[in-house]
Amino acid sequence: MHRYPFTNSIWRQHDSGDLYPPLAVSESTEVVVIGAGIAGLVCAYELQRRGKKVTLLEALEIGHGTTGHTTAKCSVQHGAIYHQLIRHFNESIARLYYEFNLEALAYLNNQVAEGFDCDYSIEHSFLYSREANEELSKELDAYRQLKIDGGDATEEVRAALPFSIEQALVIHNQAQFHPVKYLRELAERFVRYGGKIYERTRATEVSRGPRPVVTTSTGRRVQANQVVIATHYPFNDLRGLYVSKFSVERSYIVACETNVPPLKGMYLEVGQNSRSFRSYEEEGTNYLLVGGEGHPAGQVTDTRLRYDRLENDAKSYFGTNRASYRWSSQDLMTLDKLPYVGQMFKREPDLFVASGFSKWGMTNGIAAGILLADQLTGRPNRFIEVMSPLRQTVKPADIGAFLKTNLDTATQFTKGTVDRVLERRDVQELQLDEGGIVQVDGKTRGVYRDLDNQCHVVNLTCTHLGCTVKWNNAERSWDCPCHGSRFDAKGDVLEGPATKPLTYNKRGDL
Repeated sequence: MHRYPFTNSIWRQHDSGDLYPPLAVSESTEVVVIGAGIAGLVCAYELQRRGKKVTLLEALEIGHGTTGHTTAKCSVQHGAIYHQLIRHFNESIARLYYEFNLEALAYLNNQVAEGFDCDYSIEHSFLYSREANEELSKELDAYRQLKIDGGDATEEVRAALPFSIEQALVIHNQAQFHPVKYLRELAERFVRYGGKIYERTRATEVSRGPRPVVTTSTGRRVQANQVVIATHYPFNDLRGLYVSKFSVERSYIVACETNVPPLKGMYLEVGQNSRSFRSYEEEGTNYLLVGGEGHPAGQVTDTRLRYDRLENDAKSYFGTNRASYRWSSQDLMTLDKLPYVGQMFKREPDLFVASGFSKWGMTNGIAAGILLADQLTGRPNRFIEVMSPLRQTVKPADIGAFLKTNLDTATQFTKGTVDRVLERRDVQELQLDEGGIVQVDGKTRGVYRDLDNQCHVVNLTCTHLGCTVKWNNAERSWDCPCHGSRFDAKGDVLEGPATKPLTYNKRGDL
């Protein structure tokens, strides 16, 4: 019995790139990059073409992570961020963040000019609000203060969007592209320069020492002079207490066919229940991409409802057809809104990280890859200090509130509170292709009943830090509400920081 998946990213539908082999034999190299998303691939590509010997490890396949599940907007307009950075830091730091991302956009533009094929197009980027919004007023002042190429665009957005607009801002000449095609271009050129890629090779440990060793789930090892962790959420997070430095948010996207001309520009709403809009054309078919419905990762079970809301908005406002594609992604939010790029731990100078892109990984990720390549090749880079994971720029009161939120989340979803938090069901209530929390042999377990009526039973304890996972009914996954780890219906790791699967057994007798 076959069924097409409910969720499938438009960027991955026609991915025909090479499958690279898993690591079969332990080896030695100069640099190991872990994670073949946009930050990892840009870093590996830049290092290899500068003469380094680089090995790239990917737990799943290229494009299966966050980069392949984005709206793929390449913009320096990251919500209403600039007035916040000026307030929290100063004008100088806000300007550096702007230039960090602006240089990434220029880098991508140059690659396209060199022949990178990634459906690249230059578009204006808009922020809008349906009612008077103080954030947008402050952001307009920040644009003027930082001399950003943009300004008020209220009338322009009113003419473009089919609902009432109260305020809007624009930043000119930004871009959108096809992220998986871009990753494939990077990978092919990286290999052409002599780099090595191993897919389906999950790194599980990085040892300390004069030459760190990366150990994989199959026991194979790669020894190197330097190691770069570009796995979205760093899987070796505990030594530096990175669990206390992030909040994790999940958001949703639908792509709906439309018979009207493509929407010009990229649009993001400011405020609650925000919506993101952009168009994409593929083989003569126009799609409207609608994003939104964000929430803390792992804390919503009925995720299908999120897609329904986005699809309904697309139909009611733009007259689109039913969603052809639906997908979601997770984003790591840092307390001070700046990413962590650079040396990961104070006493380990050969271990580097790129993470915390706060929903804007297309430019932040490219910029992070360049910054790390500069650090590892001794090139000066003026962004090193401001993006350093070792920075101390957050006020103690802010840290306290952030830690309390993380602790409250962890406490709520640890195994000891499973009876209070999770709603159990009778296993006989589970339909084909459905999962839920049930009693199995007197114990609370997670069960998925597949299309052949076979039940797959997992332990609900996340293998990262012991929180209790919850069923995600759209993605057919077990999601951790504490730090965002995700597991498939049979318990295998889909997304870290967890590196080990949930305890699993198959039961045909339930």
